[in-house]
Amino acid sequence: MSITVTIADSPQQLGQKAAKKIAALLGEAIAASGEARIILSTGASQFETMEALIQSDVDWSKVEMFHLDEYVDLPESHPASFRKYLKERFVSKVGLKAAHFVSGEGDVEANIAALNAELRKKPVDVGVIGIGENGHIAFNDPPADFDTEEPYKVVVLDDRCKQQQVGEGWFRTIADVPVTAITMTPRQILSCKHIVSSVPHAVKAEAVYNTLTKALDPMIPATLLKTHPDWNLFIDRESAGKLIAW
Repeated sequence: MSITVTIADSPQQLGQKAAKKIAALLGEAIAASGEARIILSTGASQFETMEALIQSDVDWSKVEMFHLDEYVDLPESHPASFRKYLKERFVSKVGLKAAHFVSGEGDVEANIAALNAELRKKPVDVGVIGIGENGHIAFNDPPADFDTEEPYKVVVLDDRCKQQQVGEGWFRTIADVPVTAITMTPRQILSCKHIVSSVPHAVKAEAVYNTLTKALDPMIPATLLKTHPDWNLFIDRESAGKLIAW
């Protein structure tokens, strides 16, 4: 277990520092084996990191990207679609070797099976894993299933997770948020060689505090990240707010 916590002065500085670390890890993987694999998070908390990452000195032609999660039965054209998010904010701006997307449309089980098979071919070098307001990682809401060995699965979203999506402006009301989603599972996330978490903003202060100060607990899914041999957590002054007395 190895945790490195970096506190930045602003979300912009956080994004730059996190992107620098991600780029360095990708560079090391490419130098060692000629290629790299990365998992990318989405959501408002990843804006600054993604913006800085596309400006980084990385040979993207040697990088394969996977993403963490997607709503079931939400069309890619919807503003909240994570496929739409990644294609517009990242994939269209760098020349990746390959991009593997989670699709919740059509035959969901077949989509998951194909994605599982692709992901199992080689280890992932860098997992860029955010932390939700309820402590979730990907869409593994409390209580998270720490035991399943399947790379992706369908989960039911809890109300606090849905409220976060409304609060970030992706949906108008909780009733508009899909009930289920496809998510990368905790064990699969933990199998990444390196994990980098960008967690800015005051709304994440409780989750950051609980993650760092509480014992391993499926009710705080992000506590699992503390068991990883190389976890790099980037927070800003606001998301670190509850740690002052820690």
